[in-house]
Parts: sequence; structure tokens; C-alpha cells
Amino acid sequence: MSKTRIAVAGAGLIGQAHIRVLLASPACVLSAVVDPSPAAAAVAAQAGVPLFASIDELLAQDRPDGVVLATPNPLHVPQALRCIAAGLPTLVEKPVATTVAEGQTLVDAAERSGVPVLVGHHRAHSPIMAEARQVVQSGQLGRLVAVMGSATFFKPDHYFDEGPWRREVGGGPILINLIHEVHNLRLLCGEIVAVQAFSSNAIRGFAVEDTVAINLRFASGALGSFMLSDTAACPRSWEQTSQENKSYASCDDEDCYVLAGTHGSLSVPTMRLKTYPRDEDRSWWKPFEVGTVDLVRDDPLQHQMEHLGAVVRGEARPLVTARDGLQNLKITEAIAQAAATGRVVECH
Repeated sequence: MSKTRIAVAGAGLIGQAHIRVLLASPACVLSAVVDPSPAAAAVAAQAGVPLFASIDELLAQDRPDGVVLATPNPLHVPQALRCIAAGLPTLVEKPVATTVAEGQTLVDAAERSGVPVLVGHHRAHSPIMAEARQVVQSGQLGRLVAVMGSATFFKPDHYFDEGPWRREVGGGPILINLIHEVHNLRLLCGEIVAVQAFSSNAIRGFAVEDTVAINLRFASGALGSFMLSDTAACPRSWEQTSQENKSYASCDDEDCYVLAGTHGSLSVPTMRLKTYPRDEDRSWWKPFEVGTVDLVRDDPLQHQMEHLGAVVRGEARPLVTARDGLQNLKITEAIAQAAATGRVVECH
């Protein structure tokens, strides 16, 4: 059987990550790189594929079976709309759009056309997340009561020197990093219906936040707290605990989420499980049964690419739809609004 031909638009860091997994894919093959920048020529040449300057040029000269849009955020929606119009299944990197209104336009077009559109929230394809979600849904924890989460890490000074826009409103961890966490929390705990937040820029003094404390209410009645900071020298983040991205130093004894239910708790990603025996009275004076959930750690980008291939071939439906991506953006914007106003913001 011939491999599914996937083109990658955008030859930056994330585009090159997609190219890397395509070059190693058993079922998909990189067909082309799309990028007008001079540096893209070397990327395409190294991968041994043709280079096109635009999506239109790609469609006219070497139409693939599917495409990955790893382009700058403002290009996501117009390029995705072009692919939808051409009937081309598309994976759009997160965020799905720069504004909720733009994202809604894309969702409407995708759902009206029936052309598959996936959003690159790659952690949804993580084996760790799959196992954690299975534990919650199996009822081992009982009814979910609370989730405590964190994304605390330290971004070096050169990160801001290389991108001065990161010192301004919109360049902070709420809009850059938190959208990943929002999707993880929705996968594990269900829909988020309201948020509160305090933000601070006390450490760096930039116009944008560096630290945020967030409260969450879920549709199930569960509550959550989340600490976000890009100036905290602390490894309680997905990147520094999951061991999925080898470019980050890892602390494999730390967790970034703790899920607590009426019968037990699960710490993620160490997958330490503490539960009360089902046939005994539960009490804080009694010991837990302690164990660890078995799992295999693997690169979620690889799983995401194989999933894209399956969607293109009609073997699967998108795991993360354009509507999912839009909801993540809505909640992230609600958290930014809550931090700015001091009010509880409802999420619809």
C-alpha cells in the first residue's frame, strides 16, 4: 500500500518537528515543504522534497493527500480556509486562530464542508494522557472532586531578547503556554464552565504577566486550581516531567497534575495511584492502597501524525477538532479576561 502523502507548510521549529516525524513514519511520507522564506530551501533540500512558496502553488503543482499548517498564527485561518475549499484534510497547529471570531469562521467552514480539520494539540495523543483519562473514566478515583495543576518553569533572558514582543501584552504564558494545559484539563476533567484568575508581573516588570493563579469550575461540579509561571525555577510542568520532549531536562519524580476523587487520587505523569479499598469505610485515618499505573512513554507528535494519516484515509475521525481548538482558545481568553478584571468569567 502506498504511503499517505503529507505536505508541511512552515519550516520553523514546529514545522521541522513535523517533518522529522514524517521522515520516520511507517504509513505517511513527506511530499513537500511550503514556505516562502529563503531558509526553507535548505530544510526542503535536506528532506529531499520540493519546496513551494504558497498553498496555492502546492495545490496547483503537487497536490498532497493532506497538509500540516505550522505557519505563523495569523496565517492559520486563511490558509486552512483555502485547504477546506480545495477539499484537503488539514492539521492546523495551535492556536487554531488568533481570535475567537476568526476561529468560529474556521469551525463553521469545516463543519459545513465536511473536510476534516484537526488542531495540533499534540498532548491529546500522549500515551500518558490516554492512561490518565482511562483511570478517571474507569471510576477508580470515584467521583472527581478536584484537580490541582501547574505549569511552572523558568524562561531565560535571551528568550525575551530574541522576541521582544514576548514582553508585551499577548506575549505571556497565558496566551502562549496555557492553551496546552486547558486542553489537557478538559480531556481529564470535562468541560470548564467558569474561571477566576490573579496575575502578576512583579518579577520581571514587563507589561505582560509572568505568573498567574487560576481557579476553575467544571461542568461536573469538580473544582480546580492551577499555577502558571514562566519565571518560577520549578520543574512542575508537562515539559519537565513527561519525558516526551527530550530537549527539556526532566525531573521524573515530579508531577504537574493531581486528580482527586471520592475514592482516590492519581498524580500525573508519575502515574502514582492512591485509592481506598472499595469494600472498606474511607477515612483519612486509614491507609491507601498504593500503586503505579503502567504505561509506555512515546512521542505524541508521532502518534498525532499517524492519526492524521488515518483521518486522511478515512480510517478515523479527528481526535481534536476545530471546535475543540476553538473551545481551548475561548477558555484561555476567558482566563486572560478574568485576570484583567478580577471577575468570575463564565465559559460558553
